[in-house]
Amino acid sequence: MASDARIGLVHRLRIWAIGRLRRSRFLPAGMPDKLADESRLGRRFEQQVMLYFPTTLDSLYQLRPWFHALIALNAVHPVVCVFKDSRTARVVREETGMDCVTLARYGQLDEILSLSDVKLALYVNHDPINFESLRFTSIVHVYVGHGDSDKGVSVSNQVKAYDLCFLAGQAALDRTSTAVMLYDAPAHSVLIGQPQLDGAPAVTGRPDPRRPTVLYAPTWEASQPSVSYGSLETHGVELVRALFGDYRVVYRPHPLNGVIRPSYAAADAAVRELADRVDTSDVPIEQSFADADLLVTDVSAVTLSWLPTGKPLLVTTPTVPYPPSPLMDVVPLVAPGAPFAAVVAEHLADDPTGPARAALLEHYLGDPTPGAATARFIAACEDAMALRDREWSARRVAGATGP
Repeated sequence: MASDARIGLVHRLRIWAIGRLRRSRFLPAGMPDKLADESRLGRRFEQQVMLYFPTTLDSLYQLRPWFHALIALNAVHPVVCVFKDSRTARVVREETGMDCVTLARYGQLDEILSLSDVKLALYVNHDPINFESLRFTSIVHVYVGHGDSDKGVSVSNQVKAYDLCFLAGQAALDRTSTAVMLYDAPAHSVLIGQPQLDGAPAVTGRPDPRRPTVLYAPTWEASQPSVSYGSLETHGVELVRALFGDYRVVYRPHPLNGVIRPSYAAADAAVRELADRVDTSDVPIEQSFADADLLVTDVSAVTLSWLPTGKPLLVTTPTVPYPPSPLMDVVPLVAPGAPFAAVVAEHLADDPTGPARAALLEHYLGDPTPGAATARFIAACEDAMALRDREWSARRVAGATGP
């Protein structure tokens, strides 16, 4: 009996210590604090649309571009946003005004959804924890992604877990059809354009009359070596040093730089020291674009976001193979050790690939008319909910007339 009492005491102390850690400033930013909204437990969701985002603040860059579209959807079809991290929920609540709920355990989500009539669930990443929500068969599950790109990681066998995928343009559908085996991409895909671009804040450029501005916006080192397209270690310092003086260099670091390799973090720090300006996530990427005359980036979603600007674009040569794509067939690649200043000067004076890039705009991004993609996103959500209702009714009829 005494032994049982000691075990019980140890268990209670452990639970107490975990709770204190989760509420302290020492909990790592990349670890969900799982501080559930106690007042919401056991209560149904009144909304019929759910956004599921189980990751933490360091991944918020994936969700933030969708705020505009989600707010627009919320105005006609209320959305509940479900998190596992209360810090992330608080930021999203403050920035969007939407209903944000933190649930610590799968059982809490199970209890609430069993009481609710949620018809549609949206996901912006492939986090494995998504499967806690994907289990529910009464919901249409839709992957919307967090940006289209020619990265190898932009197509994944994980798309098979979702009922539908909302894709930007024909390029994304072609990429998925080619890369994912045993998957009927046209049947499970809806082309909506990029609503993220509709929410861009109104900005004006701040040109430097003395020298052109080059924006250097590399991607991170990636958690998978096969898609490690980041150029910081191969190009970063040498590129900025070569441009410094003749050009104003704005450096826009990826939020995850250095989370895998300390050497990548060191390269990031070195480039920050050399650049004329560093634009972190506090600066809208649209402002970085507006201030720049030319972009140097890696194989990433930044290339597609830049396309509507019509301004010159250079992509660094990656050290790993990348999938073939119409855009990468057109854009000039800059190898390590290239005469960076001369290459930049050449493309600022005469942008030879400008017409070819312009011809690919709709292929990658769909209808670029402001507001068109957001309208398509809302319509696609409505179609998905209607599809769920038809399927749900058919099941109930089959159950009533079956053996």
